[in-house]
Amino acid sequence: MKATDRQEGGDHYTSLPIQPFEYSYKNKLDPLQHTVVKYITRFREKNGIEDLKKAKHTIDILIQLEYGE
Repeated sequence: MKATDRQEGGDHYTSLPIQPFEYSYKNKLDPLQHTVVKYITRFREKNGIEDLKKAKHTIDILIQLEYGE
């Protein structure tokens, strides 16, 4: 079995047509962009509003680092 065919600690990614890491890798996203994709992708299957708040917080960090706001 390939490493990309399994998931440690759940199945909220393996049931998807494309996993967040694969999308991020192919689109050359930086770690903060990947984190947003990850939280947005899994929120319904994992942590609900907590994941949406984490995504929002990560976007706020990205704005601060990119634009100094």
